[in-house]
Amino acid sequence: MKGNSVMAELKYDKKTGRLLFTKQMKKEYTILMPNMAPIHFKILEKVFNYYGYKSDLLNTTGPEIAQTGLKYVHNDTCYPALLVIGQFINALQSGKYDVHKVALMITQTGGGCRASNYIFLLRKALKKAGFEFVPVISLSFGMEHNSGFSLTLPLIRRFVGGLVYGDQLMLLSNQTKPYEVNKGESMALVDEWTDKISDMLIQGKGYTLEEIDETLDKITKSFTKIELNKVPKVKVGIVGEIYVKYSKMANNGLEDFLAEQDCEVCVPGLMGFASFKVDNRIEDYKMFGGSRVKYKFCSMLLNYLTKLEGLMVDAAEKYGFVPPHRYAHTKELVKGVIGYGSKMGEGWLLTAEMIELADTGYENIICTVRAQSEKLKKSDRMPISLPSTMIRVLRR
Repeated sequence: MKGNSVMAELKYDKKTGRLLFTKQMKKEYTILMPNMAPIHFKILEKVFNYYGYKSDLLNTTGPEIAQTGLKYVHNDTCYPALLVIGQFINALQSGKYDVHKVALMITQTGGGCRASNYIFLLRKALKKAGFEFVPVISLSFGMEHNSGFSLTLPLIRRFVGGLVYGDQLMLLSNQTKPYEVNKGESMALVDEWTDKISDMLIQGKGYTLEEIDETLDKITKSFTKIELNKVPKVKVGIVGEIYVKYSKMANNGLEDFLAEQDCEVCVPGLMGFASFKVDNRIEDYKMFGGSRVKYKFCSMLLNYLTKLEGLMVDAAEKYGFVPPHRYAHTKELVKGVIGYGSKMGEGWLLTAEMIELADTGYENIICTVRAQSEKLKKSDRMPISLPSTMIRVLRR
């Protein structure tokens, strides 16, 4: 294991005792990040590096990830947290990195689910594994502060642009890849656009509404040039816990498996989930009251996300692709079925996306759920957590 270099000075928060990520660390450290959605995260990684951070997306897979997680995390902890923590510690133990020159980054949403709480499980696991000197950065809006990391407005705007383009590329490739005459053409176009988008965002272009509209049109038009053989295929939608839904490691390469079965796959995009999280704050205000300023800010943000969503839908429709439903319509689908107060994790959005997929023609739906830890514990191979459930949703 590498680790002979001089460590940066370790500083701790005076109130909580938390190890901080300092400005000195920003210059010297590599930030390790779990790779959830490959198309989106590849764009975001390049933007992230442009702002002076050195980052590395972890693409490791295999049974040892889950087993490492089980070694350092309680076996009642949810599957995504177990995998992410296992992947982090596995990377630190691999010998690939100088463990005194790395930091770990994990998201914190501020909700009641594991996405807010397992940063503490990670720190506890690091201490147990002998890596308590490795700082953990919270990717959140103000939940934790570090002098060496901050989410600036320009960085956030580029991140949002990356999510929009990532969603569109994922949608277009999923609708062309199963039918392409020249195999591999769709993903080659995805890779080409990923590089172009990254460079564009780094140059300070491509993230205003006008620029996004223009770029989405070019991206979508380019996919119409792929020669297709539109023969009937089984259409399958994927919903569920956000990390397991998108991560190839967490779902055992579910999309690849379905492609091998000659299926067309549809995975709802991240923009819908982003709108859902913002809208939850609005629903909180309606149900329980609270800060009027926060309510107005979230309303403005949701309106902005709705405009971006409209650009994606319009571009898809213009060139003959099946667009995602608009968030407002998706929300309306579950009215009278499940309450909007049900919002832990994916909450009512999970049900809404299933109905949306069925209405769009993807009536075979796989719901990704966390695996049972006891089964993981007894298995010496990566758990077959998926396909966990095949649900046929009937049109209403």
